[in-house]
Amino acid sequence: MNASPSSPLGTSRRAAPVAEPLRRHVASLLAARKPGFALPGAFFTDEALYAAELEYIFGRHWLFVACEPEIPEGGDYRTFQIGPWPIFIVRRDDGSIGAFHNTCRHRGSRILQQDSGIAGATLQCPYHRWTYDLDGRVIDCGATGEAPAAQRPLKPVHVKTLAGLVFVCLADEPPDDFDDMARRVTPYLAPHGLARAKVAKQVDIIEHGNWKLTIENNRECFHCAGHPELLCSLFHFFGEIDEQRMSAPERAAYARYQSARQETEAIWRRLGLPWQCIEELHGRPTAFRTERLVLDGAGESMTADTRVASRRLLGDLSDARLGSLHYHTQPNAWFHFLSDHVLSFATLPLERGRTLVRSTWLVHADAQEGRDYDLEKLTSVWNATNSQDAAFVEETQRGASSPAYEPGPIAANEYMVELFHVWYEERLRAELEL
Repeated sequence: MNASPSSPLGTSRRAAPVAEPLRRHVASLLAARKPGFALPGAFFTDEALYAAELEYIFGRHWLFVACEPEIPEGGDYRTFQIGPWPIFIVRRDDGSIGAFHNTCRHRGSRILQQDSGIAGATLQCPYHRWTYDLDGRVIDCGATGEAPAAQRPLKPVHVKTLAGLVFVCLADEPPDDFDDMARRVTPYLAPHGLARAKVAKQVDIIEHGNWKLTIENNRECFHCAGHPELLCSLFHFFGEIDEQRMSAPERAAYARYQSARQETEAIWRRLGLPWQCIEELHGRPTAFRTERLVLDGAGESMTADTRVASRRLLGDLSDARLGSLHYHTQPNAWFHFLSDHVLSFATLPLERGRTLVRSTWLVHADAQEGRDYDLEKLTSVWNATNSQDAAFVEETQRGASSPAYEPGPIAANEYMVELFHVWYEERLRAELEL
């Protein structure tokens, strides 16, 4: 289901006029934001702003929710709670993916009540046994006696796939720039063959902080000294680089980076893999960034020894030393595409101060645990990193909630945090017509 081609780029149809008190309230908060500085504390504590974010950010933009291998067979489904909206995605027998509001058209019960499962050829509400086909049509009304053909189908949710990634949008008319992003990003992602992968592990953690703090934490590596496991493989040179201000160890690491960059770019050229940065983190609703990054050490994977965790490489890839293809989208996802596995991160706000972070490790569909890959080696670095990040976010939420908190400056190598703030303000102003 696609966005209407007639809708203007960057807009979505509003279900109802925005209440004037809310417009004034959000406008006053945005006016307090100082470019080049962290967000004021109210951005993490204000309940009215959080409600506006659910409706006008999460309710109006394309959100990453899953990878296609999470629903590999016909009848497989996954459920999600996005703010007040329970929804689900389901794989049909023809391989297509449908997405619907998870609300029965009889009395409103959730139809699919587990996080994931196999529905089979039909979807049946457990409450009054109304039954739907995988296109959302009512095909049986159980004992209530109504004529199925006269009943309203399930309400659909817009869904699109991008090289094995599944995105949904709850708006009546979603932003129409998704296809432009997909066209430009697909050549980067497609060689990793995500559609021919399988889930090796999925871990959900709850960060006790506002969703924006989770995203900010991902968008910079100024704090990466707190990730010793991650720094085994990650060169954390982002934004402006001033060699004159580097310490001796930093200069040595930077020289190692430059050498690895030259060698790895030669591999990318030989294999015909695009690596140049595409950075469109604001100025459009479906904002994104992608770039192939060089890794330290053996340069193969984000593991403790920097070598592949799976000997069975993804897709038709034949060279392990490909670094990490970095890709992230506003407002809720980031990804690492490596030669041996893909790691996806989906974030969804649960409450103003609680955020779900779902990490999914995917390997080649033919890879066997114990023979081709070791699950501990595959997951240990990011399990440690996620735990560390959860602590950082929680402590920042507690500190930024203090009446004594004043926003500090954003450093040059935190520029992606600033661009996230710019996008966030752009989208709220556009949606609320501020």
